[in-house]
Amino acid sequence: MRSVILALSLLLAATNARAEPTSTLNGMWQLLGSCTQSVGGPAASVGSEVTLLFSIKRDGSLQGKPRITHSKLVGDEQAQKAFLSEVLASVARCFPLPITDGLGGAVAGRPLRIRVMNRPKEQGA
Repeated sequence: MRSVILALSLLLAATNARAEPTSTLNGMWQLLGSCTQSVGGPAASVGSEVTLLFSIKRDGSLQGKPRITHSKLVGDEQAQKAFLSEVLASVARCFPLPITDGLGGAVAGRPLRIRVMNRPKEQGA
């Protein structure tokens, strides 16, 4: 578990260019969802899920370190680690969230949770 927290700390340093800041809770959740939507991991980890508890500062950056509050890990140890690595990388790409000062003031310091799942690939249509 310590290696997971250490990996998360290292990955949180990554930042990407952001679009126009959002001023709504719905927009904030859409941003978080889009960051974690592409989480995959190896086929052996399909069915795995992790719930993260975190809070953000007024500027959209993380306040402290996210905590894993629930996990259901499927597959062997290597598949589980690969899934967790994908989750941590996707979450790191989210921050700082591009939010307005008004939204930042409303959510700063409040506990937020997000669940990240490795779902089976849908058969193409």
